[in-house]
Amino acid sequence: MKIRRRKFLRQSALGVGGILAGAQFVRAETAPPKFHDPFALVPLGQTDLKFSRVCMGTGTHGWHRSSNQTREGAVAFQKLLRDAHERGVRTFDLADLYGSHTHLPPALEGLPRDHYTLISKIWWNTGGLTEADRPAADVVVARFLKELKTDYLDLLLLHCVLAPDWPAQLRPQMDALTQLKAQGKIRALGVSCHSIAALEAAAAEPWVESVHTRINPYGMSMDGPPEQVVPVLKKIHAAGKGVIGMKIIGEGRLRNDDARRDESVKFALGLGCVDVLNVGFEKVEEIDDLAARVRKVPRPG
Repeated sequence: MKIRRRKFLRQSALGVGGILAGAQFVRAETAPPKFHDPFALVPLGQTDLKFSRVCMGTGTHGWHRSSNQTREGAVAFQKLLRDAHERGVRTFDLADLYGSHTHLPPALEGLPRDHYTLISKIWWNTGGLTEADRPAADVVVARFLKELKTDYLDLLLLHCVLAPDWPAQLRPQMDALTQLKAQGKIRALGVSCHSIAALEAAAAEPWVESVHTRINPYGMSMDGPPEQVVPVLKKIHAAGKGVIGMKIIGEGRLRNDDARRDESVKFALGLGCVDVLNVGFEKVEEIDDLAARVRKVPRPG
């Protein structure tokens, strides 16, 4: 009887050990990647959108429908857009102010619309564009859709808000955009912020689903020093809003500084509140460079 009992216990222990080993194997097989994937599709806040972690900006020093990207000429710029998509970039950041809309359709011609996501921005203020007065949001969005040859925009922003009371100032535009979203012409709405007061207002405004913000560890072209900006970004993210980081490379000032580019990418990804890195690439080599730096940053946990 004792022999049979010892044999039973021994076999049971072996069985349990096998189960545990199998469980460890399953965990190892299903564990998330150890490092960040620059081209992974990541959720944007509580929206239904998924954007590529690295987004291609098209408005470096953009003004009067021109930018460093568009100034390279149609052939070079459109090739850069195609190269970005071929490498894995699935999100493209455009704006009326940059003059980049009409370049995207020929660059991505033949691709199904659900193979990429589009962000654009309304320049609602005076100046910056040739028109003396900014037209109503419904007029502008209709033109955007025509220029981009699409039925909808994934994310549309009010471009460059500064005032602490911008939600009150821009409520008519916001209401018009809400109607366009209800019609399926826009999937999500938000703002790009250019002051700490505007960021604070965005955190508290229910209309906002995503925020473009300037962030790097050096305070370059930002709304304040990182120690002032980061807590607001955490508040925005905690409120369920998407956060898209701009000026990761300091508006190009870190282009030739390897160590600080590494540190800036690591800083933004390590905050836990920046969903997407939006970088205005001007050469395909810059896409490869940033992707390599993202891949060096360990994932949390």
